Amino acid sequence: MFIYTYACHEDETELCELELSLLLRKPCTGGAIESDVEITADRSPFIRRKIHARLCADSMEELVAQLPGVELEQGQTFKVLFTSATGEPPIAFEERRQHERTAGAAIRGKADMRKPDRLFGLIRWNGRWLFGPCEENSAAWLEHQKKPQNYSTALPVRAARAIVNIAAPGRAGAVKLIDPCCGIGTVLIEAMSMGIDIEGVDLNPLAVRGARLNLAHFGYADKVKLGDMRELTGHYDAAIIDMPYNLCSVLPEEEQLDMLRNLRRFAARAVIVTTEPAERQAEMANWRVQAVARLRKGSFTRYITVVE
Repeated sequence: MFIYTYACHEDETELCELELSLLLRKPCTGGAIESDVEITADRSPFIRRKIHARLCADSMEELVAQLPGVELEQGQTFKVLFTSATGEPPIAFEERRQHERTAGAAIRGKADMRKPDRLFGLIRWNGRWLFGPCEENSAAWLEHQKKPQNYSTALPVRAARAIVNIAAPGRAGAVKLIDPCCGIGTVLIEAMSMGIDIEGVDLNPLAVRGARLNLAHFGYADKVKLGDMRELTGHYDAAIIDMPYNLCSVLPEEEQLDMLRNLRRFAARAVIVTTEPAERQAEMANWRVQAVARLRKGSFTRYITVVE
């Protein structure tokens, strides 16, 4: 059993809950979720901590009695982190630190508060005490914000990473994705950083050049080509399409419909990103709408529509 804690800005709530419910296959509310699905803490931009609950007890005393059995390799150091869970009675800061010290004292090994070799998590969950290996999100994807090429209308990195996970919520190496309007490659970079097979296409030569520069900057392969999505062949498990727009206008509806109909030729599933609701257009293009999430930034809203 795994416990994942997560956090997001209120403007990202719908996107966060949709992404995590698909990744972990459980309804997602309240800041923490229990799942038998294992993913790395870095997979989602919203996960903060992951605890692999290997020990379980009805009381802290019973749990502490099990901790001498925790095995460390020769010379390994460790640290215990207490994690508060939503829905449990609040525990004061000093009491949380005391639980960490009590658990640490019961483990046979040397504690290191700064650079431990092993990290363990302690949490009170549904009235019981859980303990096991812990992993924190390193947020390495934040480096992807430092692209050499940028568009003012490009997806934010956090949103792009979540959208990739919505398109491909299963094992990273098991799917093949396409971004047929890839722009400067924000979605491509997030997918590749998670080991997901993806290709990019764009009509704009400047965008393709920018995507290639960005991919090279982060050490990823050039899987971008100049082209029209209406001429794509082959088959992909899912497509991610951020409908082109600028600050003054969006695509005419007929052009959007044409793009959505073309998606059906080469993708079994799609995540559509638009600046206006897209359910009606998706259904007119013979897609079945599975879910919709809104991503807000001030008065501006993006609609993330999942279709099959």
